Amino acid sequence: MSGEEAPAAAGTSRAAAESRGRAPAGSARPGGVPTVLERILASTREEVARRRRELPLARVEAQAGDAPTARSLRAALAGPGVAVIAEFKRRSPSAGPLRERPDLRALLGAYERGGAAAISILTEGPNFEGSLEDLRAARTACALPLLRKDFVIDPYQLHEARAAGADAVLLIVAALDQPTLRALHEQAGQLGLDALVEVHDAAELHRALDAGARLVGVNNRDLRDFTVDVERTFALLDTIPGGVTVVSESGIASAHDLQRLRDRGVHGALVGETLMRAPDPEAALRELLGEVA
Repeated sequence: MSGEEAPAAAGTSRAAAESRGRAPAGSARPGGVPTVLERILASTREEVARRRRELPLARVEAQAGDAPTARSLRAALAGPGVAVIAEFKRRSPSAGPLRERPDLRALLGAYERGGAAAISILTEGPNFEGSLEDLRAARTACALPLLRKDFVIDPYQLHEARAAGADAVLLIVAALDQPTLRALHEQAGQLGLDALVEVHDAAELHRALDAGARLVGVNNRDLRDFTVDVERTFALLDTIPGGVTVVSESGIASAHDLQRLRDRGVHGALVGETLMRAPDPEAALRELLGEVA
């Protein structure tokens, strides 16, 4: 697939799943009411089309080609214990604004001092108020590996991520059909980006591994209705093969949560709302990591 060819997105996934007698994760609920994920994907398709018109792929590819060598997110998670990917997120559809007038540079500095192994930057605009500008600002403010957290459905977004300074991207299995997932995973690697492949259940985990994922995130938040259950991570651990780096995402709020993950061999935890809401994010992260002064 050439970089200019947009992959099939959730619509192809819907057709393929329906041919197997079940609806895909992002499809509308009975009665025609779209899920949270489907609404976000619809706005993502519109936003990507708009950005393509404003900045052609050839120019984004040239910018990505000038980016410095990427840092390895997977390597950053390889140390002892559970490494924390600390997230900068302005708001969420379920919780609304997370912090009044958040200062990106100040927060990232606090995350670094608090012991974060990597940083996640939410770049989705219509629902999370994120932007590529946040990612660019993070690159100038922080030396840790940066994950672009967004709803990636098109190779254009991979080049955008690389051009803006990302070292890794999130690929959400529930948002992609299998050919698209494989293609995006392969192309991310070709661009030097680690791909954190996000799953919610055993079927999605099988698809992630089939696509070649070596870095798997288990999202404890179900993107269909935004309910959170940390037990989703533990339910999948026994089926994840050795050699795969595992990250638990969402719902992690205490040192006890991290200890449970560590005891089960989880390599990393992505923590956002707990830190964004904390009056002192550096102290909150140290406490989360068990480094209470």
